[in-house]
Amino acid sequence: MALSRRLGSSLPLLRHIINPESIVPLRSLANPNLAVAEGSRTFASEVKSSGAEPKPKGSRTFASEVKSNGAEPKPKLPKALYGGSGNYASALYLAAAKSKSIEKVESEILDVVQASKKCAIFSQFTKDLSVPKETRVKAIMEIFGEAGFSDVTKNFLAVLASNGRLRNLERIAKRYVELSMIHRGELKVVVTSVIPLPAEEEKELKQVFAEKYPGKTLKIERKIDPSILGGVVVELGETVLYDMSIKTRVKQMEKILREPIDF
Repeated sequence: MALSRRLGSSLPLLRHIINPESIVPLRSLANPNLAVAEGSRTFASEVKSSGAEPKPKGSRTFASEVKSNGAEPKPKLPKALYGGSGNYASALYLAAAKSKSIEKVESEILDVVQASKKCAIFSQFTKDLSVPKETRVKAIMEIFGEAGFSDVTKNFLAVLASNGRLRNLERIAKRYVELSMIHRGELKVVVTSVIPLPAEEEKELKQVFAEKYPGKTLKIERKIDPSILGGVVVELGETVLYDMSIKTRVKQMEKILREPIDF
């Protein structure tokens, strides 16, 4: 809520940026040589420890590697992520781990995602690539500097603005949350049903996971989806562990009925 209010106070600036007629004067206000703040150099252009695929050429890189100062071991990724959003999320995690701000960065990134859904002007700003790069960066640094964001988050958002990737922030944030949850020893389980899962069944589900994954903290996300018709679907990450929905049973029955009968 607080961030949404701060973005609201920045609406004149954002409207000015998005208005095509304002691009020339705003560009003259921004230093053509404006660089993302010094802290952005700590982001990785290539997350070597994750085994992630290299990022496409032409995009602005974070930095060659998150370097250790020798006093502490170099941060490691708890899981290898792939693709563009995986690379960005991995680099952000390494920078946050190095600065011991994994949870703080997670909270700030999720705040930005939620705020962008509530503020139409800001949402438009994140998707409008016609705004000059240096202007996008300047706006991000001003808005989130005033909001009191950590240097890691602020510089990361500035790098996304520079690369024209702000529109991918929600997807990147989801991948980052995957890493931070593993770091905390948490398991995210998505339970989809037609009606809310009864307390007794949820308790049984937690017991099953506690036995299968000892030492892990179970985080249940409940989803209501009338299209499954009945039953329940349980997902862990991108894996469907249990699908006893009526929708799936109907599909299975249809498949059986379509198969020729061999007498």
